Amino acid sequence: MSKLTLVIRIIFGLTFFVFGLNGFLNFLPQQPFPEGVAGEYIKILLNTGYFFPLLKLVEVVCGLAILAGFFVPLALVIIAPVVIHINFFHIFLTPPIGLGLILLAMNVYLGWAYRKSFTEVLKMKTAL
Repeated sequence: MSKLTLVIRIIFGLTFFVFGLNGFLNFLPQQPFPEGVAGEYIKILLNTGYFFPLLKLVEVVCGLAILAGFFVPLALVIIAPVVIHINFFHIFLTPPIGLGLILLAMNVYLGWAYRKSFTEVLKMKTAL
């Protein structure tokens, strides 16, 4: 593993671990809800009662796995929809999308770095 891959893996994993943990422990100041549809959307997700705890649990577990280097390919696959949702949220509801694009770039880079783990899954196979 290259030093660049290790650095990106640590930054990517730490980002999700810290922000996921913050969802439970609230050690970072809460940002005010955005105005308009974006704020309404967040309030609706909060009112479900399950969405944000589940999201933050996924972020903590995947972030920790990526940080520790255990099950990294699996964690990258599980966290990918979260990264895509972050990007779509910022593209359609609250531009700018800077952090989302950085997370997407890191996720794609790490996916490429661990591509050997995905070769069997991505092989075209015929049905029995």
